[in-house]
Amino acid sequence: MAIKNKVQLITYPDSLGGNLTNLETVLDQHFTDLFKGGVHILPPFPSSGDRGFAPLTYFEIEKNFGDWNNIKSIASKYDIMIDLMVNHISQQSDYFQDFLQKGKESVYADLFLTLDKIWEDGNPLMEDIDKMFLRRTLPYSEFEAGERKEKIKVWTTFGKQDPSEQIDFDINSIIFKGLLLKILQNFKDNNIKMVRLDAVGYVIKKLATSCFWVEPDVYTFLDSVKAIATELDIELLPEVHSHYSIQNSLSEHGYWIYDFILPYTVLDTLINHNVTKLLAYAKNRPANQFTMLDCHDGIPVKPDMDSLVTTAEARQLVNTCVERGANLSYIFSDKHKDADGFDIHQIRCSYYSMLNGNDNAYIAARAIQFFLPGIPQVYYVGLLAGENDKENVLKTGEGREINRHNFTLQEIETAVKKPVVRRLFNLIHFRNNTDAFNGEFEVFSNSESCITLQWTKGKSYCKLEVDTLNYTSIVESMDAEYNKEIILF
Repeated sequence: MAIKNKVQLITYPDSLGGNLTNLETVLDQHFTDLFKGGVHILPPFPSSGDRGFAPLTYFEIEKNFGDWNNIKSIASKYDIMIDLMVNHISQQSDYFQDFLQKGKESVYADLFLTLDKIWEDGNPLMEDIDKMFLRRTLPYSEFEAGERKEKIKVWTTFGKQDPSEQIDFDINSIIFKGLLLKILQNFKDNNIKMVRLDAVGYVIKKLATSCFWVEPDVYTFLDSVKAIATELDIELLPEVHSHYSIQNSLSEHGYWIYDFILPYTVLDTLINHNVTKLLAYAKNRPANQFTMLDCHDGIPVKPDMDSLVTTAEARQLVNTCVERGANLSYIFSDKHKDADGFDIHQIRCSYYSMLNGNDNAYIAARAIQFFLPGIPQVYYVGLLAGENDKENVLKTGEGREINRHNFTLQEIETAVKKPVVRRLFNLIHFRNNTDAFNGEFEVFSNSESCITLQWTKGKSYCKLEVDTLNYTSIVESMDAEYNKEIILF
């Protein structure tokens, strides 16, 4: 299947009305013709934590959300993207529970990456761990397995608890390869068109490396998954938070990538009223990207923006966002912090709140996103111009919940009437229905505060002019019949 050059929605299965049935109703009633590019449904599977990212299985849908029939029904109208956490699965899964019960006698024992596969005696060395790009204090958890309650250490890249809820796969094991094939076949059988490979950058564990994006091994793995997906007519989107050079390399290997540089760059552009960095980036970025401003995590800072902004510049923007209500996630490994200790991994916030609830600034941000080459994705909170949900953070103790508000049907009814949301809907319709976006792109500027992005296809064109001083977004377009229109979004 070919990915459509149209706008996509990103949402949790329960964030727009509480379940998949209501999600479909909301899509049909309130978001008519908005998401011709499809819908990315964040993990709808039974899960033991991390808001779905610690799945127990990929063969069932969490019963509180619905079932596979709901997915198929939505898929009959929209191309569906779904997540596959290729790096890990829940410790509550039948696979790992069987391993805990039977130890090395379990038929699933080889599915998991026990530390004796990395260190000969199974005892990790801190000199090796110090080189790694860590997502928790230590990259492993200890469990008691089998009748003798043997202490076994298992690799766990992610997870706040100890032991972690997310257990890493041994991707080289035969049983993993068989499971991967079954999962992708099940996705195909349920009309899934796109699969996001979550946490794929962490699948290779190799001593004397960062254990993050280890080349060429990671490409060997990716190509093996792509071969299966291609046979099943499924498109892949690897999710990799990394320095932009790695993203560019992934793009050159023929994969779709995420534009994780854009969220920070647009925010910086609008807060500081200066288009210089955005202009330079727009001229030199790959086109085969999914663009985004907000998501279920946060605005990437390190390592994504390394070498693109100075530490001083990053500190200033981060401080502004914190003043506007954001919270932060941090880099664990000292080796991967800046020399002066700057360690911000992501800014966690509502994008609308980071622009101080300024409707014009927010529409300018979305207009820039939609006019850059790539497939635009709009996160459901951003779609409804949602603000920071600090109460949810206090209730859950999870900083990322600041941008994960669950909208009731009544809240959606109210939100879609807001002027800024109606303006965004109009902008999405324009992006979906203007043929010039399938043409040639160029970008230029005549001052530090203004930028112009233009698409031309034959006799038709569309041009966006953004002034960051007053946050005006003016679009001029002309179709093949020379019908000209000027729109102030």
